[in-house]
Amino acid sequence: MKLVCRTIATPLGSMLLAASDAGLAGLWFEEQRHHPDASDWQAVESQRWLDQSADEVRAYFRGQCRHFTAPRAAAWGTPFQRSVWEALMAIPWGATTSYGALAAHLHKPRAVRAVAAAVGRNPWSIVVPCHRVLGANGSLTGYAGGLARKQDLLRREGVLKKLLV
Repeated sequence: MKLVCRTIATPLGSMLLAASDAGLAGLWFEEQRHHPDASDWQAVESQRWLDQSADEVRAYFRGQCRHFTAPRAAAWGTPFQRSVWEALMAIPWGATTSYGALAAHLHKPRAVRAVAAAVGRNPWSIVVPCHRVLGANGSLTGYAGGLARKQDLLRREGVLKKLLV
């Protein structure tokens, strides 16, 4: 699959967006863990899915987008990882879940660590809301983009107020 890419500025730092003709292949914060090697990707100013995704990400940070509509192109992951990423899509705006609850939802209650590893490798930061997964005790654990970003994303979605009460 041939990928094109571009970088956009966000309030939490630059993000790399990648797309194919099929849809958004991923977006990552600069210096995030598991950031892909984009050296073989073609940098472009405009492409249908990059443009739509960039607009939606900007709208998200303005508080005007709660659901991303650009199709995701499945360029990454094992079948198990993809099942975890799909399960993440069911976590609504302003809500959270735990890694254990996510594992139970996938009918793999003993696979909490595998689920957590898959969550950490999510290639669609923000779009696939891995930031909405918390530790069993509600703690802010694990986010490939860094805990400060996770905290900020949850604050934007009104979650931290609920957690702190």
